Amino acid sequence: MYQDQTIAAISTAMADGGIGIIRISGDESIDIINRIFRPAKKKDMMQVDSYTAHYGYIYDEEKKIDECICLVMRAPHTYTREDVVEINCHGGVMVMKKILETVLKNGARPAEPGEFTKRAFLNGRIDLSQAEAVMDIISSKNEFALQSSLKQLEGSLRKKIEEIRKTIIHHIAAIESALDDPEHMSIDGYGEQLLVDVKQLKSKIRALIDSADDGRILKEGIKTVIIGKPNAGKSSLLNVLVGEERAIVTDIAGTTRDTLEESISIQGIPLNIIDTAGIRDTEDIIEKIGVDKAKEKISSADLILYVVDVSRNLDQNDEMIMDLIVDKKVIVLLNKSDLDKKADIHLLYEKIKANPEWKYVEISAKTQDGISDFYEILKDMFFAGSLSFNDEIYITNIRHKNALMEAEQSLMMVEQSIMDDMPEDFFSIDLMNAYESLGFIIGESLGEDLVNEIFSEFCMGK
Repeated sequence: MYQDQTIAAISTAMADGGIGIIRISGDESIDIINRIFRPAKKKDMMQVDSYTAHYGYIYDEEKKIDECICLVMRAPHTYTREDVVEINCHGGVMVMKKILETVLKNGARPAEPGEFTKRAFLNGRIDLSQAEAVMDIISSKNEFALQSSLKQLEGSLRKKIEEIRKTIIHHIAAIESALDDPEHMSIDGYGEQLLVDVKQLKSKIRALIDSADDGRILKEGIKTVIIGKPNAGKSSLLNVLVGEERAIVTDIAGTTRDTLEESISIQGIPLNIIDTAGIRDTEDIIEKIGVDKAKEKISSADLILYVVDVSRNLDQNDEMIMDLIVDKKVIVLLNKSDLDKKADIHLLYEKIKANPEWKYVEISAKTQDGISDFYEILKDMFFAGSLSFNDEIYITNIRHKNALMEAEQSLMMVEQSIMDDMPEDFFSIDLMNAYESLGFIIGESLGEDLVNEIFSEFCMGK
């Protein structure tokens, strides 16, 4: 829509700051800046070289608006592959709006959300997975999410998808050619050869699908729920992890009646922590609501931190908690290790040994003993002990995951057709479906409505 028009937007935050940037892209970009910008050293902006910066003033007719620096970048070596001008002005909201109004008055139109990146995609500079990586970079909340998004922006996912599609289209072409010219090309026994490649392609696609859970964690953080009986030390643990007195801590059981949520990073590991009410049978209506909320949070958690007070004996409430978390990833924190042990925790050890997803560590939330050991267990559970970002590709986008699952399903149908000795044109139909499903990821098989919907989620000016 309006692809041939020149667009403009404020690309920095709409708040007072040191610098503000107004971005212009399109055929008329340099012509517009030539009309409204007066360089300190007189020159024709239409003639300046690409990737040059020029100091001067923006004028609205004869009214000076602001002192600024203009960057001129000529197509095709720009973000959008169009002529681009960026006006670096003082970062006041009023002055940025005034300059944008002047740019619009001289021939540009307001950019839609994400339209600069959309033009980069439509003009072939980046594929759709790279375009979506731009937004992921902007919204990154931790180092791993940032590194994953940067790799995708560099084209890591596109290369993997293109490699798979190249093999698929090779087989489609071979089958279609043989079907069109059976006298000169034979595909007798072709199914056996195809089956080998289909199994390899399925394996590659499955590896990408399986990375989606880790990708979500990289992007959003580990959804972590702290549970335990009242007064087990849950709130004290939260305060230690957050590094401040976030939760009220008393000796009175049942102090926490609602959930408390915090997003933190522990040695680079992103955690979205939820502290819950102590789980126990209670007649207190308000406390019971808190307990019910705690049970709800458990079902959707990536990780359970089960805090056990080793200075007290286990009881039926502990058994109820262990039953609730039996199929979850759990770190059992044997808290209050600085006190005399009273808890008979043989049952707990049996549960831990029976479940490979359960780990345990002795800690003291009061003295912080064992907290570093807890961090090491956390790294082992989610990153195999290594926090260095490697060359793996992580799927962080649900749209990508769905497309991969559709492609995998189509290849499974190809595999079944081969095993059932079906005619070769059946292979071709399902191979094409897999090819097109993978095309959704990089934007080669996408309708205009979906493209518009994707870019509408971007921030203005990007």
